[in-house]
Amino acid sequence: MTITPRVLLRSMFDAAVAAAQPARLIPAHLPPPPEGRLVVVGAGKGSAAMAEAFDAAWADDLSGLVVTRYGYARPCRRIEIIEAAHPVPDEAGVAAAGRILDLVSGLGPDDLVVFLLSGGGSALLPLPLPGLTIEDKQVINRALLNSGATISEMNCVRRHLSAIKGGRLAAACHPARVLTLAISDVPGDDPIDIASGPTIGDPTTCADALAIVERYRIALPVAAQRLLESGCGESVKPDDPRLAGAETRLIATPEMALRAAAAAAARAGIDAHILGDAIEGEARDVGKVTAGIARFVADHGEPLARPCVLLSGGETTVTVRGNGRGGRNVEFLLALGLSLAGHRGIHALAADTDGVDGREEIAGAFLAPDTLQRAWSQGINPRRLLDDNDAHSLFSALGDSVITGPTLTNVNDFRAILIE
Repeated sequence: MTITPRVLLRSMFDAAVAAAQPARLIPAHLPPPPEGRLVVVGAGKGSAAMAEAFDAAWADDLSGLVVTRYGYARPCRRIEIIEAAHPVPDEAGVAAAGRILDLVSGLGPDDLVVFLLSGGGSALLPLPLPGLTIEDKQVINRALLNSGATISEMNCVRRHLSAIKGGRLAAACHPARVLTLAISDVPGDDPIDIASGPTIGDPTTCADALAIVERYRIALPVAAQRLLESGCGESVKPDDPRLAGAETRLIATPEMALRAAAAAAARAGIDAHILGDAIEGEARDVGKVTAGIARFVADHGEPLARPCVLLSGGETTVTVRGNGRGGRNVEFLLALGLSLAGHRGIHALAADTDGVDGREEIAGAFLAPDTLQRAWSQGINPRRLLDDNDAHSLFSALGDSVITGPTLTNVNDFRAILIE
């Protein structure tokens, strides 16, 4: 291998992120001009870049507004960009969601709404149902993030406490047509789970949401508990006639990003194998399992020949029990390293393609055969940090964090294991 493991792994991550850039994807998905108005709205970490690309490619009149994470705004001539908080929502997100509903109300059958959607939209569109406050939504979001629930389970709860998710945005656009252009960040690419499906009919119910709350012993604010128990938070269902004119296109998916990474490895002369793009579970458990696979390949050359790269994506979870900063990719990576115990010839990178792992402005980290040894030499106890959900502290101290800044997209977790 003519390049270092770290350079190879980073080039693969960069290729995955580049494959999901809105500037490359949006122009191929422009709709025909409508007879009436075109209104562009959107939400997510990649929505501002999507709006920038759409605005640049669209020759006719348009107006609109999108909401993105603080620091993720892009210059846009005709579409207003608003920034709000993620992953815990704030008043700016509430105001932006309300304005989006105002923009799409009163449209006619000749009008078209284009909804630009990417991961992070759930927190960025936190408009609560009547009876709930933004403070309630903040409490709920924190509890969900720390619960260990899957993204699908979290979004089921969110849909039934929202005034804009679970198909409600598309219903508000009726009788205008709705085209959703989405960058998927969810395992399985089910549109109902991308930002909790503002333009998608929701087959789940308040009873389903309540069962999830009970399963993970989540203490909801009283008003939220009542909404679920009474059924007053019911979402818009798939057979609702107001959704008849709604269409959704996935313009980027985790699989596309992983295939781009595999192509980058091939250019370096290394075979890459995709284990899956929808892997879920506790991050530390996924790390242990992946370590077992990597160790067998390294020791026996089966079922894959060395050198090779094992690629995977999806969205693991972290049940926060300690006092650390969380971060599912670094927790996966530290658990992987502890299970490998310094095995020679195995290197890894795990990072979130949006540039933010958990609540940190850090995408992820690198793991090398000497990572644990270097940690111990600095007086760092890797096992203790894993138990405290504080893997970020270890990788930061070693200078092994992957920091990208805003990537302008989000196709979920990226994991690459290089076996020399």
